[in-house]
Amino acid sequence: MKISRIILVALIALFSVLLSAQDKIVIDGSTTVGPIAKAFAEYYMQLNPKVNITVSESGSGNGAKSLMNKTCDIGTLSRFMKDKEFSAAVDNGIMPVAHVVALDGIAVVINPANSVKNLSVEQIKDIYTGKVTNWKEVGGPNEKIVVISRDTNSGTYETFESLVMKKEKMNDKVEYVGSNGAARQRVQSTKGAIGYIGLGFLDKTVKAVNVNNIEASPETVVSGKYPIARPLYMFTNQYPKMGSHLYSYITLYLSPKGQEIIESIGFIPVTKY
Repeated sequence: MKISRIILVALIALFSVLLSAQDKIVIDGSTTVGPIAKAFAEYYMQLNPKVNITVSESGSGNGAKSLMNKTCDIGTLSRFMKDKEFSAAVDNGIMPVAHVVALDGIAVVINPANSVKNLSVEQIKDIYTGKVTNWKEVGGPNEKIVVISRDTNSGTYETFESLVMKKEKMNDKVEYVGSNGAARQRVQSTKGAIGYIGLGFLDKTVKAVNVNNIEASPETVVSGKYPIARPLYMFTNQYPKMGSHLYSYITLYLSPKGQEIIESIGFIPVTKY
């Protein structure tokens, strides 16, 4: 009888642990995807008060690491998982599945006091390599250019490196910052600065220049005309079990409410088009 009671208590404890695990979702990764993950979490927890969702923004690279190390349920990335990350995950018993939750353009931003309105991709690259160092060289004022970049662990950095830099090395004088918000703030407070941020972080404190004469907007991203654009991802270990909280959360982007949330914070729903 005593042994049966011990077994019963153990089973109850195990069931409680399993139940609590099902009611908890841990998310880590991209600072760009972070606002979507947080807005989804807030909405989902309002509908399901017993579910606890935590969202960390440590960068796309760390999101991939967290997923492969089994310390999160969802890894958010603003670029696709690298081959070496995928292989490491599989070696650790994780099968990453990508969910494209939104589209995003990378806006090239300058201080509002700067008169420059358009830059070509080639001119932007020349600025970041150090070939162009003064705004007068690209039709602007006689002002030294202060070049701001996202840190190298950022998915936004890797997209910019691929689509703009074409793998050319950035100049040693480039300043690196840890988030979209930090890049925006640095450009806002520095007259000669240039930086790049996700479209969802664009506001009136900075000015987005046209790139190749194309405005950075949801319409130009969807049409494929804007040259610096990318999908945004949430990665899970395998496809979530249908009916689970993880499944309901990860598929929010397919619902009208999810699309409304994505649009409200400046990103582009994948089902919009």
